Amino acid sequence: MEPPVTRIDVSGDGAPGTVPPDYAPPTDVKDRYGLHLSLFLITFVSTAFSGAQFAGRFLLYEQAEALFMLGEFPVTWPFILDGLRFAFTLLLFLTVHEFGHYFAARYHRISTSLPYYIPAPIIGIGTLGAVIRIREPIPTLRKLFDIGAAGPLAGFVVALGFLIYAFATLPGPEYIMMQDGHEALKAFIQEYGDFPSAMLPGPPELEGQSLVVGNTLLYWGLAQFFPNVPPMYEMYHYPVLFGAWLGLFFTALNLLPVGQLDGGHIIYALVGKKWHQRIARGFTLLLLTSGAIGLIHDGPAMLSGLFGVESALLIDNLMWFVLAVVLYPFLHRMFDGDQRLIAPVLLGVVLIAVLSKVLGGPLASLGYWGWLIWCTLLVFLIRVDHPPVLYTEPLTPGRRWLGILSILIFILCFSIKPLYVV
Repeated sequence: MEPPVTRIDVSGDGAPGTVPPDYAPPTDVKDRYGLHLSLFLITFVSTAFSGAQFAGRFLLYEQAEALFMLGEFPVTWPFILDGLRFAFTLLLFLTVHEFGHYFAARYHRISTSLPYYIPAPIIGIGTLGAVIRIREPIPTLRKLFDIGAAGPLAGFVVALGFLIYAFATLPGPEYIMMQDGHEALKAFIQEYGDFPSAMLPGPPELEGQSLVVGNTLLYWGLAQFFPNVPPMYEMYHYPVLFGAWLGLFFTALNLLPVGQLDGGHIIYALVGKKWHQRIARGFTLLLLTSGAIGLIHDGPAMLSGLFGVESALLIDNLMWFVLAVVLYPFLHRMFDGDQRLIAPVLLGVVLIAVLSKVLGGPLASLGYWGWLIWCTLLVFLIRVDHPPVLYTEPLTPGRRWLGILSILIFILCFSIKPLYVV
């Protein structure tokens, strides 16, 4: 039996809401400004250092020309400028995204915190992003939509602006000629006077092993209008361009139509609980299938470095069993232990992975084992389903158009293989 409820006005626009009888909005909680500012400054420094390393121009200078040494890294003016460009681009995007949520929540009188920036000084790009904490349930569907959509829409505008600026100010191929290494690429530029195809990784013989960022419809479309667009495996040498691409990447991740991600809020508000469950499960299965294909193709090679070639070959022969063991906990959680659904879905995903191994080609190119890590967060922490709101009401036509725009932005910014090595 459901607990008793009391109908009171919690929407702020005269619409009645259904809330528990003991519900009371939280009293104002003071933000810890020192903590927020400290996290921001630490994140700025760690992001600037990571961006400068990616750009790699510090390798051009002898230690004697450095302003000072930071461990083994000579800190030069190009190093500092590249770091500032990258940090400014990425953190402005993150800040506008989070304050989009913040101001939408404050507009609707929902108690929320200032953004918490998450520094990551040792790994990756120097940050794991930023989050705000909403301190009370969001009572109505319209408020849920507004708060969920405000962040990615605002952040996308910033990322798009930086992307266009980066394309418009790209240096010529001689910029790469000034970088340390890249001998095969330099030889190509010297012979042809231009980059190889910017949209494709290029022939395997062009580079030994390179980090490649995934192409998207938006990036590809805009790149057609500008000269000197570098290949996707050289983008991280361009701080503003790389920061803008990351803005699009984080926008797409937040707009995944799953659980309580921003995209989950938007889809739940647009189509309701039942269709949200279907869409969220369908998209999570798509990511799991991509992860399964990637694991089948890349798993043995990755494990060879850990356990030796012989062990990797043995795992290659047992990979189908390993894959089923990896996938089962995800499906068990998604389908609440219902074996009538788990068994056929598990068989279907494994069969698709088998076909990708046999056929190769386009199907194999969709594999990206990194989605298994992201699905772990989605399924076990964020959850696939969206909790109900206290009061549902139809969205206004303007909100529906914004929801459709959000879906279009997701399609334009999503890449099935966002980061990989060739």
